[in-house]
Amino acid sequence: MKPDEKASTHQHHDECCAHDKPHAHNGHPHAHTDDHDHDHDHDHGDHSHGNADASILKSRWMMWLSLAILAVFLVVTYIFNIKIPRPAEIVMMLAAYVLAGNKTVALAFRKAARGDFFNEFTLMTIATFGAFYIGEFSEGVAVMIFYEIGELFQDIAVSRSKRSIKALLDIRPDTVTVLRDDKPQQVTPDTVQIGETILVKAGEKVALDGTMHSESGIFNTAALTGEPKPQVIGQGQNVLAGMIAIEKSVEVKVNALFRDSKLSRILDMVQEASARKAPTQLLISRLARIYTPAVFLLALLIILVPALFVNPYDFDQWLYRGMVFLVIACPCALTISIPLGYFGGIGLASRNGILVKGANFLDIITKIDTVVSDKTGTLTKGVFQVQKVEAVGDQRELVQLAASLESYSTHPVAKAVVEYAGNSTLDKPANAEEIAGHGLKGTVNGRAILAGNTKLLDKYAVTYPEALKEIVETMVVVAIDGAYAGHFVIADAVKEDAATAISELNKLGITTIMLSGDKEAVVKKVARELGIAQSYGGLLPEEKVAIVQKLKDEGKHIAFVGDGVNDAPVIALADAGIAMGALGSDATIETADIVIQNDQPSRIASAVKIGKITKSVVYQNISLAMGVKIAVMALGAGGMATLWEAVFADVGVALLAILNAYRIQGKQI
Repeated sequence: MKPDEKASTHQHHDECCAHDKPHAHNGHPHAHTDDHDHDHDHDHGDHSHGNADASILKSRWMMWLSLAILAVFLVVTYIFNIKIPRPAEIVMMLAAYVLAGNKTVALAFRKAARGDFFNEFTLMTIATFGAFYIGEFSEGVAVMIFYEIGELFQDIAVSRSKRSIKALLDIRPDTVTVLRDDKPQQVTPDTVQIGETILVKAGEKVALDGTMHSESGIFNTAALTGEPKPQVIGQGQNVLAGMIAIEKSVEVKVNALFRDSKLSRILDMVQEASARKAPTQLLISRLARIYTPAVFLLALLIILVPALFVNPYDFDQWLYRGMVFLVIACPCALTISIPLGYFGGIGLASRNGILVKGANFLDIITKIDTVVSDKTGTLTKGVFQVQKVEAVGDQRELVQLAASLESYSTHPVAKAVVEYAGNSTLDKPANAEEIAGHGLKGTVNGRAILAGNTKLLDKYAVTYPEALKEIVETMVVVAIDGAYAGHFVIADAVKEDAATAISELNKLGITTIMLSGDKEAVVKKVARELGIAQSYGGLLPEEKVAIVQKLKDEGKHIAFVGDGVNDAPVIALADAGIAMGALGSDATIETADIVIQNDQPSRIASAVKIGKITKSVVYQNISLAMGVKIAVMALGAGGMATLWEAVFADVGVALLAILNAYRIQGKQI
C-alpha cells in the first residue's frame, strides 16, 4: 500500500498566495508541481538541526553571491563615494539580480502563462522590473535579495519545526515458511494459496489468516486487538495475520489470501480514513485569494488614476510609487512570522514531551471538543500486574506455592504471579503440566497444586465460591490438595496521571470517550475509576472507526488517542490523531499527527493548551504585519516611502514577529 505520510501543511509562502499546488487529502505530502521549483531545501531527513540549517544555507549560494555583489556596489558608491560607470552598474546589478531571482522570475512567467497572475512571484517580478525600468537597479536587486532572505528564514523555520515522517510501516512479514510436500519453503506471502499450511516459529509474526493446525499455541495479539493479554488458540480456531507466536512453533492452515487478511484490511483502512480527512487551510490562505489580486489592482490604480487629476503627470514617478506599494504589500513578513510562530509552539510542545508533526495540527487541536481514547497502553499501562490476593488460609504460603508452579510457564499471567512473589524462595515444581486454555497442574513440596481459571477447577471437581464468577478481571484461581485455597486478581494497572488527564480535559470543556477491544465489564470499571462518562468495550478496529465517524457526522471535532496498530485507522480518521510514543506501535506513531513521547495521558491537555498559546501568538503576528503594511502602503502611495524603506519595513516586521514567536518558548504549561 502507499505510505500514509501525515505530513504537515507547512506555513510556506504558498499559504499567503493562491498557489496551484494540489493537496493530497489530509496530510499526504503536498504534490509539488513543476512550478514550485524554488530551491527550498526543507530537509525532511533525519539530520540534526545544525546540519539541516547548514544544508539550507549552502543551497542558497547564489543568493549569497548576489548579496556580496550588492554589498560591494553599495560600499563603493555610498561609503567611498566612487561613481561606478552606468554600464558597469547595469552589468553588476543584472548579474546580482539573475543570481538572486532567476527561479522566482521563471516561476512567475510559467504561472502567468497558465493564467495565474495573482501570486507573490508575479508581484515581486513586476515590482523589481518596474524598479529596473525607472533606473533604480540597486533597489530592484535589494528587493529580490531581501525577498529571498525572507524565504531562507522561512525554510529554516519550517525545517526545524518538522521531524522526518516515515511511511506507514507495513508490519506484514516479507517472507513466510510454507510446508509443501512436507518440506519447509521460504516464499513471499502473496504466493501462498488458500488451503496450504504455513509454519510459524516462536517469536515470528503470522503472515496470513488461517486456522490452527497444531494442537494449540499461545499468541501475542496486541497488534490487532491492542490488548496485552496473550491468547491461547486451540486446534481449529482462527489465527490472524499480525499475531506473534509465543513459546513454540505452530502450524496454521491458510484460509485467506495475503491481500485479504485482517491486517491488510486494517492498513487499507488507514489509507481510506486519511482520504476522508480534508486538509486544513489557515485563515491567511483564504484571505490571500482576495488580498493578492486586490494589491495588484490598487498598485495599478496608484499608477494610472493620477493621470486624470495630476498635472503635469509624471508616469515614472507614479510607477515608482506603485512599485513601492507592491513591495510593501508582498506577504514576506507574514510568510516568516506564521511559520516561526508555529515553530515556537512546536518547540514548546517538544520540551513537554509532545511531538507535533506539523504546524496545522496545533491549529486543529484548539478546535477539539471531544477526545476519544483507547484504554490499554493509553490510559492504562498495558502490563499485567497482580492487583489483589484473596487467601483461605496463609496468604504467604498461597503465594509461594502458586508462584512456584507458575514459574514453570512463560505465560504473561504466570509471570505476573511470579513477579508478585518477589524475593520469595520458589521451589521447582514436579510433574508440572500446562493444560491449554485452563492453566497449570503440578506438585510443589509434595502438595498437589492447581493454578488457572475456574474451568480448571471445574475440570478437577474442585468447589469454589460462586462470587468468583462475577469478577471481571483476569484471575488465577488456586487449589491445594484438591481444595480451593484462594485466588489472584490480575489486571492492567491504570496510569498514574490518567485521572488527572481526564480532569484537565474536563476543565477545558472537552468530553472524553473511551473505546477498547477489552471486555465490556473491564472497560466500564476503568471508565468509572477515571470519571469517563461514555465507554464502549469489545470493539474491533472497524467498529472504532464507525463510532468516530458517527461522532464526526454529528459535527464533533475529534482527537483520538491510541497506541496499537488496531488504532491506526481511527487515528487517521480523527481530526487530530494522537499516539502514545514510548510503547505505541510504529504504524500508529507514523499515522498520528501528534505523539506523546513519554506516554503520559495528561500531556493531551498540555497539547491543547500549547495549541491555544501558539494560535494567539500567530494571530498577534498577523495583526502586527498587516497593521504595519497598511501604514507603510499609505506612505508609499503618497510618495513618502521609497523601495528601501518598503523593504526594511517588511524585514523589521519580520524581526518583531520572530521575537514575539520566541516568547512561546518561555511559556510554562
